[in-house]
Amino acid sequence: MPITEWPAAERPREKLLLQGAATLSDAELLAIFLRTGVKGKSAVDLARDLLLEFGSLSALLQSDQKCFCSANGLGVAKYAQLQAVLEMGRRYLTSVLEKGSALESPQQVKALLASQLRHYNREVFACLFLDNKHRVIQYENLFWGTINAAAVYPREIVSRALHHNAGAVVLAHNHPSGVAEPSDADEQITLKLQKALALVDVRVIDHMVVGDGEVFSFAEQGVL
Repeated sequence: MPITEWPAAERPREKLLLQGAATLSDAELLAIFLRTGVKGKSAVDLARDLLLEFGSLSALLQSDQKCFCSANGLGVAKYAQLQAVLEMGRRYLTSVLEKGSALESPQQVKALLASQLRHYNREVFACLFLDNKHRVIQYENLFWGTINAAAVYPREIVSRALHHNAGAVVLAHNHPSGVAEPSDADEQITLKLQKALALVDVRVIDHMVVGDGEVFSFAEQGVL
């Protein structure tokens, strides 16, 4: 059955307009991007097939041109369109990092940090330095590691916080494995950094672990 014959509340575009984009599944969001299906398949059916073929939405979005264009229902025009959409998203989120921008919600910070860290294939530890009113001073990638670890030096983070005259920081790092669940080592370094920064009156607001499609917040889970 074509999507036009579905109940209005079940059509991806109408559902987005009525309930918001966050309520849509990966397949529904992709279907809106695709706009049309192929012979014998609706855009939603095609989207589901593509997600199965690539393994996940993020894998599809990060695929190279050759791989993307070889999939059924896709091509050069769709690839160019996707790259434009992704770049607009990156530029929008990066604009939040401009000095003086105020952070409005944990969800905004999660999206921001995910845009900066999720694409790395090795672990990167970063800090978002803020003033006392939680306005952005500077975002910095500080430590680079192997595929599953990064050496973090508290002295360097304290030094950078003092350099920026920061009143607070958000710590962040990625897990190239895609699993955002923090390790025991992540918890230990968080507490260690919290104590070190407290000595210079800098608060650790949160530590966020960026995985594939999810971000773990220490503050939301009561670890901080």
